[in-house]
Amino acid sequence: MTYDDADLRHAAAAAVRAPSLHNSQPWRFRLRDGAIEVLADPARQLAVADSTGWAVRIACGAATFNARLALAAGGTPAEVTLRPDPAEPELVARLTAGTPRPPSYAEAELTAAIPHRHSNRRPFWPDPVEAATRQQLIDAARAENGWLDLLVGMTALSGFAEIAQSADRVLRRDVHYQAELSTWTHADSASDGISVLAGAPVTEPQDLLPQRAFSDRKRAPGRDFEPEPLVAILGTTGDRPQDQIVAGQALQRVLLTVTGAGLACSMISQPIEVPAARDQLRRALGRSGVPQMALRIGYGQPGSPSRRRPLAEVLTD
Repeated sequence: MTYDDADLRHAAAAAVRAPSLHNSQPWRFRLRDGAIEVLADPARQLAVADSTGWAVRIACGAATFNARLALAAGGTPAEVTLRPDPAEPELVARLTAGTPRPPSYAEAELTAAIPHRHSNRRPFWPDPVEAATRQQLIDAARAENGWLDLLVGMTALSGFAEIAQSADRVLRRDVHYQAELSTWTHADSASDGISVLAGAPVTEPQDLLPQRAFSDRKRAPGRDFEPEPLVAILGTTGDRPQDQIVAGQALQRVLLTVTGAGLACSMISQPIEVPAARDQLRRALGRSGVPQMALRIGYGQPGSPSRRRPLAEVLTD
């Protein structure tokens, strides 16, 4: 059995809604023989921030998960093969038609969240995330062969904040990193990158966690960031390219679960981007696995998803 062209284009349209570092959208999609293939786009890899390709593989893994959901919601779940061709290292995943069946309730709910998921870098409200919802997030990562550690208590939070702030200082001192960041920050309605309107307000001394300098916007009086945010660390057992693709799928399932629960989220990748900070974070967690992303989760004002390139730009022969 194969998918028809409409199915595959629908899957690609869902896939492009995945997150990526600086909204660089480092993916391409190939519709071939009734299947869809997800490919990394080296031309959109961040040369400074992502010299190893880690962020590209995370993004392509997240895109793969969205395509999986779209196909399952259409009644034919995909059989997914990661890195199917050693001769083509840019080929991240191939999705072929599996056995038709109605979508599960979870698949339908996660699919419905795809167009609404976006990073929210604004201050959140102080309301705590309920225990049942926290467990759902842990289960979402586990369902995709990842793990999710929630940092509970100010001791754990302060320790993470120290690591994250230290990594952020390293990146802020790197002139090449900052120059690259500026090229992906836009004041207009570009189809990629981060809009200054979507950036966090300028960091102030009392802030616990670092924020990227996407804008110079001051916050409104009385709108400090939440004093005890829910911070989650997502990771995998290993750190091979395939593990990073798996991490991207787990990340997207967690993010869509966050969205479906009415929560807001922003990603904190600075302590992952700096190798020494990443290792320090791994040791602080007492994990034998590898941290792949940090998340800040809570309740906040709704925002708007970042723009995406037209589908025609990401489809390839």
